[in-house]
Amino acid sequence: MSLDTPARHRAETDSAEDTGARLDRSELAAMRTEMTRMMMAYKFGLDEVMTKVNILKEEFAHIHDYNPIEHVSSRLKSPASIIAKAERLGVARDVDSIRGALHDIAGVRIVCSFIPDIASIQQMLARQRDVRVLEVKDYITSPKPNGYRSLHMILETPVHLSDRVENVVVEVQLRTSAMDFWASLEHKINYKFDGSVPDNLIAELTAAAESANDLDLKMQSLHQQIESLRDEDAEPSEWAAWGRLPLSTEILRAVRNLSDGPGADSRTA
Repeated sequence: MSLDTPARHRAETDSAEDTGARLDRSELAAMRTEMTRMMMAYKFGLDEVMTKVNILKEEFAHIHDYNPIEHVSSRLKSPASIIAKAERLGVARDVDSIRGALHDIAGVRIVCSFIPDIASIQQMLARQRDVRVLEVKDYITSPKPNGYRSLHMILETPVHLSDRVENVVVEVQLRTSAMDFWASLEHKINYKFDGSVPDNLIAELTAAAESANDLDLKMQSLHQQIESLRDEDAEPSEWAAWGRLPLSTEILRAVRNLSDGPGADSRTA
């Protein structure tokens, strides 16, 4: 029995809708897979950079007499936040376009004690063989109009996956404690006013940024004065530096004897 024209039309429409739904589901599944791959790659890239920074931090803590890194934090944008920013910038929603346009999906923040420490850590990261510096934005030398100060490094680091090597972009922000405190307050005020901050508050924030910079310079000057007054003879020796690790006296003496050669006096053991 043949279908009448309206019934045939409904059947054809239903079939087209089913095909469209299947295509939509297929496209969504493919997009989910691609987004998952992308987010995992950025997470692993973040882990790589965090490992590098934490190695430097731990080395300074155990070997050197001064640690320029106060603390380190990291963050990974959520998929919803990534899509929202892509829409604001007019970026297509495919993964390749997003990766090419957004350089702050993965971010590391390093807070240093003093302004010169920022340049030191920047150089330590830049000279690592598996790190490529794509861009540096120096908002310390040239602050933003609202007073924001920080140094941003856009880095690229390889991530070795099971079937490929993927180069991942990670943004590293370096700042002092005073800069970090100011930036945190500025972010909270912007959030509270949804980006439309009253002019009087903007003026006060800008003035506060100058005060924070003055404090940084004053603390840096004090630090330099203290360093210049230190007696060189009071500098910890290589063996004293080892004492910061949980190593027993017996182990240290044994290592000293080994370094002295096979003829070392056994009475020191």
